[in-house]
Amino acid sequence: MEKTRTLCSIKHDIEGHIGEKVTLKANGGRRKVLINNGTLESVYPSIFVVRLDNDTQRTVSFSYSDVLTKTVQLVFAG
Repeated sequence: MEKTRTLCSIKHDIEGHIGEKVTLKANGGRRKVLINNGTLESVYPSIFVVRLDNDTQRTVSFSYSDVLTKTVQLVFAG
């Protein structure tokens, strides 16, 4: 039950930053850490979407459990 509260609080915190610039640190596997800059585009019940600031304007999505397990770390610029 407490895990649900934690996921809800993570979702609520992320919802407050829609449209803001974010630095994304993601675990790429085999001790690789991928660091990208982007904009938090949208928030859904199970996932959130970040549009990367690369040449291709690619979007990536992650679940709130990725933040909970520290597979993904978000740093908001603001």
